[in-house]
Amino acid sequence: MSSTYSSIVRMDNRLAPTAALHVEVVADLVCPFCYLGKRRLDNALQAVQGPSEVNWYPYQLNPEMPEEGLPLDEYLSMRFGNPVNIQPVLEQLTYEGRLEDIDFRFDRISQVPNTLRAHRLMYLAESEGADQTALAEELMKAFFERGEDIGKTEILVELAERHDLDSRDVKKIIDDESAKQVVLSREAQVRSSGIAGVPGYLLNRRLLVIGAQETDALVSAFDRAMFGEGNDSIVSPALH
Repeated sequence: MSSTYSSIVRMDNRLAPTAALHVEVVADLVCPFCYLGKRRLDNALQAVQGPSEVNWYPYQLNPEMPEEGLPLDEYLSMRFGNPVNIQPVLEQLTYEGRLEDIDFRFDRISQVPNTLRAHRLMYLAESEGADQTALAEELMKAFFERGEDIGKTEILVELAERHDLDSRDVKKIIDDESAKQVVLSREAQVRSSGIAGVPGYLLNRRLLVIGAQETDALVSAFDRAMFGEGNDSIVSPALH
């Protein structure tokens, strides 16, 4: 196995299954490309209809984001200069979102959150055996379609309760320093593996797909990961 993947594979002691598809998703919950990629991943998994397991790993697009987040206009100015520069990208995302039944409402977003708390909530879901993918959908939908600040504890508690996560456990893990360090450690391992853009999908610990690929491309990658021959390879370059 190449060094590109080795540190991801060492993240835990799970073994990649041989008779099923195992997908490890690297994503940030305020990344619009990750939301697109998540929906396309859902469609690809539905298309193959075989046994599969999906786990999520944290990645912060803005690791230096203040804990309280930043107003959207200020964030766009800091990252892209004149906010007008990003408008064509938002329009294209809105168009692509409609094709995946996503209603991107950038006009409803007033605050870009620090996502470390949301990633801790995803870690809780994993620990409790809850559906991480369903929770990721809930978080992304809340942010991108309703403009909710998923950096706020009260919002996270409300969203988590819809997935049978106890509010006391949610509040505890959000304030727990050890849980924070676990999330940061996992993110550091992802970054040290060479992944510099999201979403990323590690398939059966042997094939890495980068970017919000189309459903058909993901299905083809599934086939290669499960039945193909050859060495580890990157299916496509990073899209962003």
